[in-house]
Amino acid sequence: MTGFLARLRDSIAISYGQKVFLLATLPLLVAVFLISLVVSTQSRELAEREIQALEAQLIETKREELKNYLSIARTAIVNTYGRAAPDDDDAKLAVTRELSAMLYGQDGYFFVFDYDGNNLVAPRQTYLIGRNWNGLKDLQGTSITDELIRIARTGGGYHSFDWPKPSTGASERMIVYVNGLQDWRWVIGTGIFIDDVLENVAAARAEVEARIKRTSVYIVAIAVAALIGVFITGMALNLRERWLADAKLKELTQRIIDAQEEERGRVARELHDGISQMLVGVRYALELARRKLATNQSAHESLDKGINGLGSAIQEVRRISRDLRPGALDDLGLGPALQALTDDFSTRTGIETEFETVVFRHRLDQEARIALYRIAQEALTNIERHANASRVDISLKGHRKGAMLRITDNGAGMLWPPSARQETPGLGLRNMQERIEQLGGTLRILSARTGVTTGTVIEAQVPLTHMLSPQNQNKESA
Repeated sequence: MTGFLARLRDSIAISYGQKVFLLATLPLLVAVFLISLVVSTQSRELAEREIQALEAQLIETKREELKNYLSIARTAIVNTYGRAAPDDDDAKLAVTRELSAMLYGQDGYFFVFDYDGNNLVAPRQTYLIGRNWNGLKDLQGTSITDELIRIARTGGGYHSFDWPKPSTGASERMIVYVNGLQDWRWVIGTGIFIDDVLENVAAARAEVEARIKRTSVYIVAIAVAALIGVFITGMALNLRERWLADAKLKELTQRIIDAQEEERGRVARELHDGISQMLVGVRYALELARRKLATNQSAHESLDKGINGLGSAIQEVRRISRDLRPGALDDLGLGPALQALTDDFSTRTGIETEFETVVFRHRLDQEARIALYRIAQEALTNIERHANASRVDISLKGHRKGAMLRITDNGAGMLWPPSARQETPGLGLRNMQERIEQLGGTLRILSARTGVTTGTVIEAQVPLTHMLSPQNQNKESA
């Protein structure tokens, strides 16, 4: 369980750059979300107030229109109604006929109920006439007849309910205005369907929703553009910082290599000019003492042994001095220096070594000469210690792309590229890689470790930028 949790934690771990990106984008996303929420809420509230005001204005217009229609109807029947007695059936019949004939618009008409709920006038819906409609309600449960009678008894007013529209038969919202003819105990009224008002209100609400959606899309688009801008800026800064870091690291590596070479040169000069000269002087003194003590056999043998040991020490000091900073590399060029290196390697190890080159001398700049010499030095050291080879071939040649140093042995080889669990590149190989990368060149290693000895090939290529022009070559030679 612990291992699973550890793997899960490693799988969801984020890098430093990702953390910076999240810190930059999360507040932006939260701000965009809150802005979108506030904008949509405020837009809806404002639009709802405007829509309600529009609806109220339209309905008020409808009410005023109803009141005018009813005033016209009362004016039309006022003479008949005013002269008639409460039980004047002829007058009532005349009034009902006159109201039935007063139609307007496609669905407009006047209706009459008595206070007992009996319908007396309904010209567009004649099936209502002569029937008692007490307790009538619409599909929503709104009382119709009883409420109209109550409003008429109290002096008149408005009422709204769902009612079948004569032109379509569909149930639509209707506003009616009623008044009472108290002498006859009648409810007289007219109504207007407001489905057009409701459609306009619904269309206004749909437009508001569409506008809010467009605004949200714009906000999201701006947020996405901002995120892309943040991402691109972050990537640019990251790449710039990485480029600067690589440049600084490359400069630091070059300074380390230069300091290392400078220190090697200083130590080599100290060994050659100081310790080596002193050892040579001691050897001459011992040889002189041997000649003077030639008659003493015991002293002669001791002096011979000391002189031989001193000679070996001198040779070792010279070898160390030459390995640290070979004078031939600066004085004669890379070819002679590599020739001396291979001759010494062959003599010291007994491994057959063949060196092939063209006349380079000072055609390469100092950094390239030092790097290729050190790569050859590291390669021969690795061959001596690990390869168990019997032959080594070294070639140094120029071509259109620059200069190529190739080192081949017939040794045991190695696994390349190394497996993460089996092997890691040694310090010598890393030094080769770093040196050639400082020059902008390439290092290629071809090797394999199998049951059959295959050997190893190391190719170090230096680009043309490190080849000196004839003018610079003359200056280097001078």
